[in-house]
Amino acid sequence: MRYFIIQAEGVCLAFGGQVVLEGAEFSIQKGERCGLIGRNGSGKSTLFRLLAGEEIPDEGTVVTPRGYRLGILQQQIRFSCPTIIEEAALGLREDDKDSLYKVERILFGLGFSEEDLYESPDVLSGGYRLRVQLAKVLVSEPDCLLLDEPTNYLDILSIRFLGQFLQSWKGEMILISHDLSFLDQVTTHMMGIHRKKIYKIRGKSTDLFEIIANEEERHELTRQNLEKKKAHMQSFVDRFGAKASKAALAQSKQKMIDKLPVLEKLKGLHQLDFSFHELPFMGVKMAEASHIQFSYEPEEPLIDDFSLIVEKGERIAIIGKNGYGKSTLMRLIAGELPPIKGEMQMSPVARMGYFGQTSIERLDPKLRIDEEIASANPKLSYTQVMGICGLMMFSGDAAKKSVSVLSGGEKSRVLLGKIVAQPCNLLLLDEPTHHLDIESIEALIDAIEEFSGAVIIITHSEWLLRRIPFDKLVVCHESKQEIFLGGYDEFLQKVGWREEKGEKKAPKPKAQPLPKKLKSNEKEIREVESRIESLEKSVELNNEKLAALSSSLGKGDEIKTLVGKIAQDEKEIDDLYERLTILYQN
Repeated sequence: MRYFIIQAEGVCLAFGGQVVLEGAEFSIQKGERCGLIGRNGSGKSTLFRLLAGEEIPDEGTVVTPRGYRLGILQQQIRFSCPTIIEEAALGLREDDKDSLYKVERILFGLGFSEEDLYESPDVLSGGYRLRVQLAKVLVSEPDCLLLDEPTNYLDILSIRFLGQFLQSWKGEMILISHDLSFLDQVTTHMMGIHRKKIYKIRGKSTDLFEIIANEEERHELTRQNLEKKKAHMQSFVDRFGAKASKAALAQSKQKMIDKLPVLEKLKGLHQLDFSFHELPFMGVKMAEASHIQFSYEPEEPLIDDFSLIVEKGERIAIIGKNGYGKSTLMRLIAGELPPIKGEMQMSPVARMGYFGQTSIERLDPKLRIDEEIASANPKLSYTQVMGICGLMMFSGDAAKKSVSVLSGGEKSRVLLGKIVAQPCNLLLLDEPTHHLDIESIEALIDAIEEFSGAVIIITHSEWLLRRIPFDKLVVCHESKQEIFLGGYDEFLQKVGWREEKGEKKAPKPKAQPLPKKLKSNEKEIREVESRIESLEKSVELNNEKLAALSSSLGKGDEIKTLVGKIAQDEKEIDDLYERLTILYQN
């Protein structure tokens, strides 16, 4: 008999007359980790509110066991403690309040330094405030994690840490993300909201997309066959219904027509298809940075002796931890910042389309969305402008909204729409996928692949890094940038991340002050401490092996074995720390 932890049956929900879910059903069994995908506005966050009891379905039921604990990543954040570590420790269970090492491990993995832990959380940027909230959820060790876009505002190394953490998660999980690579990495099952229904399979995102596409095709074929059958029988009724000799047979045919099911013709979902408006470039070299140096603080160079040649047709990615100068480097290339030393040269016939983190300030608040995008290229037709608005998720009347009322994320999408619209041959894109859904990201990637000019992208998405065949990577370290000739998987195989190799690790978590050892326990305490040290070395070694295998194909069994061993060792470490606390107290 199958035991369902979470079960939804016949769920219907509508807001203001707009149906979000209609007869939706799904179940989650013990240990299942589910990715949740669907177009923006399809109801993913609404489903989370239903599971959390914040929304009540108009029809149907959503059932979880009594006492079942949900860990929910809240987007609305309020802090109540004076330091980051104290705030994150609020997530610890009552019987686990002394386990600060668990909090430190997760905070370090999410990009905080040892010094950061004792700063006030109130001074953090929005991205780091979300990281504290995420740490609180993870250390609470709930029965089920509900994570809505947890990788937002994380850098690539923090995303890789979170991925390894979630792979070893033993409870249930539902994860919303627009990063298909991340979803496929950490989940066992995939759920999708499509045409107000919920689909769930064991497998990857591509498997779910294929099932939905096949079902759409079957529906249409069945509908067409039914229509042909109805038309044939209706022709008989119309022809012979008035004849006495055929009247009975005609009535019988009419009854058969009435009993046939009615399948509605599916409205075509908007398929995004666009291209950048290119200007021709007849040369080879588009831009060159020569021995550039830049710093915000005297004697602390952020960019040091950096050189790069950008040629027509090249795809270049700038990657690295937050705070290591990626956006600053992009602004130097774009000419927004002058270098302290060195020179930045741009071809006189190069025309940039620059999507930067600070560029939204240039939007005109008095214009509507469609007007702002149209202003980037007066040659575009109204249909072309509205197509770009749709790509940026402003379809129909939404394109008429004033720029002044938009959120920061919405303004970023308007800016990206302007880049799509304007004539250019060099694209500079700083995290362009951050506020897009999966379909828009796919359309953007397709357009980048077809673009004949050069493209430079800052991204933390390993999905994007693998989808686009990059020629060069600019790998940003602290105060130093290095050029790698090749793509991302090749980089992982040949070089890898220094931080994951232990060349530059986060400081070791500080041990909590403990009472003086009692002589009668000293031997066992030494044995427990020695075992913890041995296990921690094993975990570190296996994490290095896991990082090396993550870029290789056909290593699924080895990766699964390593993940299991890491999880087993970490569980034993947790148990030993609890034993150590008891020994100190006795």
